[in-house]
Amino acid sequence: MNLPASIRAADRIYDRVKAMACTYRLSPGGRVNEVELARQLGVSRTPLREALNRLASEGFLVPTMNKGYHVRALDPAEVLALYEFRAAIEVGGVQLACERATDAELDGLEAFALASRDAPDEDAQALRLLELDEQFHERLAGLSGNDEFVRAVCATNERIRFVRWIDMKDRRAGTQNEHLAIVRHLRQRDAAMAGTLIRQHISRRLDQITEVIRIGYGEIYTGNALAAHVLDGAA
Repeated sequence: MNLPASIRAADRIYDRVKAMACTYRLSPGGRVNEVELARQLGVSRTPLREALNRLASEGFLVPTMNKGYHVRALDPAEVLALYEFRAAIEVGGVQLACERATDAELDGLEAFALASRDAPDEDAQALRLLELDEQFHERLAGLSGNDEFVRAVCATNERIRFVRWIDMKDRRAGTQNEHLAIVRHLRQRDAAMAGTLIRQHISRRLDQITEVIRIGYGEIYTGNALAAHVLDGAA
């Protein structure tokens, strides 16, 4: 069924502003200037406000009494909380995948991990690596047979995308090898070890999260290649 043009337009505005929020093209902690943002996007304020309401409900923006919205801060405590949530969700998903995934499905996941590892290392900004990593984790969640796990993983990935991109720049080989180890234990139907590996994989370098965020702030104000890449896709 074709959606009305007004709904499609509202969704495009939502996608665009969400891309700006999750990559911190909108400055962390800053107030959202609705008039300026509407002018920048070339849209009216009514669908823009609808998009801002949706993004606030999803945790990308913070509503302020009688003052509109502020962009969420790039805050170590919030990032740690999201990583803890992500680890809990993915460990649960892996345990279900051990029970439910077919050998053919695991073949497909392994093939994807191998192809990701062998992809040309031409992107110094780690943008492609981040995309492949998110796809691996979303595919893995899909093997749980539970769509709620997939939705939770996708939503959490969006909220920590910027921090994960900063962290990914030095982790290409290690990340892909860890994916293959997880698949290997899924094949063995070893839920305990697969769960341990996915938790370690997600939690690695969390003790350095303050430094990662410091680097992230520098990126925000000196170029932000992730924002440019994502916004090109959302245009």
